[in-house]
Amino acid sequence: MDVIVRPTPELKGEIGALSSKNYTTRYLLVAALAEGESTIYYPAHSEDSDAMRRCIQDLGATLVEDEEKAVIIGFGRSPKNVKELNVGNAGAVLRFLLGITALCKEVTFVNTYPDSLGKRPHDDLIDALEQLGVEVDHNHGRLPITIRGGQPKGGKVSVSGSVSSQYLSALLFLTPLLVEDSEITVTGDLKSKVVIGQTLEVLEQAGIVIHAADDYMHFRIPGGQTYKAQTYTVQGDYPGSAAVLAAAAVTDSDVTIRNLAEDSKQGERAIIDVLKMMKVPLTHENHNVRVQGNGNLQAVEFDGDTATDAVLAMVAAAVFAKGTSRFYNVENLRYKECDRITDYLNELRKAGANVEERQAEIIVHGRPEGVEGGVEINAHYDHRVIMALTVVGLRSGKPLLIKDAHHVAKSYPQYFDHLKALGADVQWVK
Repeated sequence: MDVIVRPTPELKGEIGALSSKNYTTRYLLVAALAEGESTIYYPAHSEDSDAMRRCIQDLGATLVEDEEKAVIIGFGRSPKNVKELNVGNAGAVLRFLLGITALCKEVTFVNTYPDSLGKRPHDDLIDALEQLGVEVDHNHGRLPITIRGGQPKGGKVSVSGSVSSQYLSALLFLTPLLVEDSEITVTGDLKSKVVIGQTLEVLEQAGIVIHAADDYMHFRIPGGQTYKAQTYTVQGDYPGSAAVLAAAAVTDSDVTIRNLAEDSKQGERAIIDVLKMMKVPLTHENHNVRVQGNGNLQAVEFDGDTATDAVLAMVAAAVFAKGTSRFYNVENLRYKECDRITDYLNELRKAGANVEERQAEIIVHGRPEGVEGGVEINAHYDHRVIMALTVVGLRSGKPLLIKDAHHVAKSYPQYFDHLKALGADVQWVK
């Protein structure tokens, strides 16, 4: 389905933040890797987290869920041998499970999104798994991918961090379960280090011991460990909230989002700091973020590697800032559901934004007077692009039609409902 976003001068109201997708997928996985019963309070419901739910059950975990919590009995170090797994369009779920299914005899990950996840490369993780003694059949690093494992070995393994930190996370989930001790060395530049911090936080909560260098470039992992059955509580999601906060920043607004912890380890928490740098009136206390926007923003420069999933929302806000903004160290945006630099900026230009790209940079020449709009936008099946383009539509002179906007459900199914509740003029069309 498509969505029409009409110019909306004012947003007002209060919403609760979505539960974190990143933490939910990790908690579901460590609960499945434990022997015994784990409970996860306030898990996120999105296409990505639902893909993890589906796959851990296929691998032998039991899951019972109500409106407040998910109760999981895990399969420990013995996932069930299944012929196929379908992760949908969930890249992180795929990569984490490519690691875990090394414990299975043979599993094929099917390709159901050839125009999105099916285009994304996984060579670096495949190479690392082969170093552990796992046989992998693949399509030039892309889906479909068949894992032939069962007896992966520990020892020394190197993995590139230049494309994605998810490869490293996959190894960190797997190696504690191996009989031998392991040593992981990261080669190249490690992208999204802050997300590795989230993985290590969840592993520690699950009773796993990892000895990590301060720069996250080297790890020692004792083998023969056991994941402990635990109780977890999922915190509010900064990546999804970033788009709502950006929408409040570019309009006349008085918007509050609840359940966003000040001390969160989510890198996308930086959206708060960036909006303050842009001179947006904002307070953050008692886990509540309140934006009293007036549409007057100043340009910024920001290292986007620390907050990958909030960069597109920051760029959307910068479209209306006074001056030229620069978001650098963001090359890994090219390897997401779409090329989030070239594809996204092409759509911004259609709407009337003045933007430039470099290999690892996005440059925005702000237009405080607004952009023309009045065009049809291709969001490239990408939930982050959909959310960010919606922000631009709220300040366009004429409506934007965003194609296939239902793909926002990948991470934030309630996104348009929440915007409507705040007064945004958005409408679904077939």
